Amino acid sequence: MANNTTLLEELVAAGRGVAALAIGNRRAPEHFDFSQRGLVGSFIALLVITAFNAYLPAMLGMASEGFSVARSLVMVTLLYAFQLAFAAIVLRQLKRLDGLVPYIVADNWATFFITVFSAILAFAGMTGDVALVFIGILVIVVEINIARLVVTLSPLQIAMFLVAQLVGASVGLIVVGSMFPLPEMPAV
Repeated sequence: MANNTTLLEELVAAGRGVAALAIGNRRAPEHFDFSQRGLVGSFIALLVITAFNAYLPAMLGMASEGFSVARSLVMVTLLYAFQLAFAAIVLRQLKRLDGLVPYIVADNWATFFITVFSAILAFAGMTGDVALVFIGILVIVVEINIARLVVTLSPLQIAMFLVAQLVGASVGLIVVGSMFPLPEMPAV
């Protein structure tokens, strides 16, 4: 993708790239800008969608008693940092650190568009187990295709890469859980 694009053009191209990843199209990486400018653009998208997710419950009046926007932002940041750190460790062990920036760019845009898609489903009233399972399968397919088509890992490397991210997210959840324990449930 050309480096002299606007953020809106990058957004549209990345949307095409995420859609291509969802269906396993081998040309998906062509839609992403893996330059430093593209990396910054993907982080802008990630920050926008993270802020949207953090403020949405409060804006809709659905925030629980112990809800805090700052807490939500810190939790997402910590989980993202752990997932990214563990992904980088595995790529380093595989001698494939060259795939880190493409992974970050594609993953940030995938997070953006899948979160937007999830919000659209929620606003349309499609919540519950079926929607959750559908989004979960979509995330798994996109993550596998990022590892396969963008980072160009072999099947065994893909498995290692995904397991490392799951371990990173799990460690992150443990850290977040110890820093921010769940609020007490009111007695019924």
